[in-house]
Amino acid sequence: MRPSRITVAGTSGSGKTTLARRISAVLGAPFTEMDGLYHGPGWVPRDAFVADVTALVAQDAWVTEWGYQAARPLVLERAEVLVWLDLPVWTVMRQVVTRTVRRSVRREVLWNGNVEGPLWRLLRRGDGNIVDWAWTTRHALDGLDRRLDDEAPHVVLVRLRSRAEVETWVETLADTLRQGRDPEQS
Repeated sequence: MRPSRITVAGTSGSGKTTLARRISAVLGAPFTEMDGLYHGPGWVPRDAFVADVTALVAQDAWVTEWGYQAARPLVLERAEVLVWLDLPVWTVMRQVVTRTVRRSVRREVLWNGNVEGPLWRLLRRGDGNIVDWAWTTRHALDGLDRRLDDEAPHVVLVRLRSRAEVETWVETLADTLRQGRDPEQS
């Protein structure tokens, strides 16, 4: 069976969105960025978030990140595959710092007109500091494999522990789909 509903889990800065976009392109399934559903203007959480996630997962095909406590059970209920980016903490921290600095310096517009805060915020704990959040929550997914066995035995778990494993898995997914094979049987 070709998967059509895939979610990507990982800590902040692990590359969930980047990988989800790549999977979307390989499968030809629509990608929805969870942060775009959650954050309204001024970084205010949107009231319609849960309703939007409910509508998203009701579709026949989708790729998204597995984030936000309110959304996780909804996504997990319909997901066929969960790809877990379980990368080394220093890889993730390098990525989240690099991304945050780039977004801040370039004033990149993110979701609903929001931009990354000024760089001096990286020196403060809390206060919307995504680097601090990534560090503080770096163990939040420990034991995810065991939890999925209990909470969602229907979901196929793919655990990737390095950038090399990510590249190999994406290439294998693309190759098996090109050859018409079932990627779960490869």
